[in-house]
Amino acid sequence: MGIAKSTGVIRDFAGPYIVTEDNMAFGKPTKYWRLKPQLARGGSAGWDNAVFEASEVYKTRVHNLFCDNCHSHVAMALNLMRYDGKSNWNMVKLAFLMLVHGRYVSVAAWLKTWLPFFFVILVCFMAAYFLN
Repeated sequence: MGIAKSTGVIRDFAGPYIVTEDNMAFGKPTKYWRLKPQLARGGSAGWDNAVFEASEVYKTRVHNLFCDNCHSHVAMALNLMRYDGKSNWNMVKLAFLMLVHGRYVSVAAWLKTWLPFFFVILVCFMAAYFLN
């Protein structure tokens, strides 16, 4: 998960002490949720300042897959800018809202996201069927 500056450049907490620009850790985005910079305190300038500040903080942190990760980086940026008047953004809330509001960039992106999951489920069902 990354967050774009108002210019469209995506910032991503990609690993320990690394915040990338337009080079996300797991490749190009497959899904997006278009937020409105005008809902940030200070508008576009406030948006960009919060993304920059959160990125600077995360450049000093160790990446933790379960507790302090790219979702946390985005949540910090949204909290700093008080997006939509709120300061209670967190990684779980973002993951859920991305499920609800997110849009896939293409059919191929949807397949890239879900085909491996469906393949693993199919293999599990086949193994259960043939092993009984």
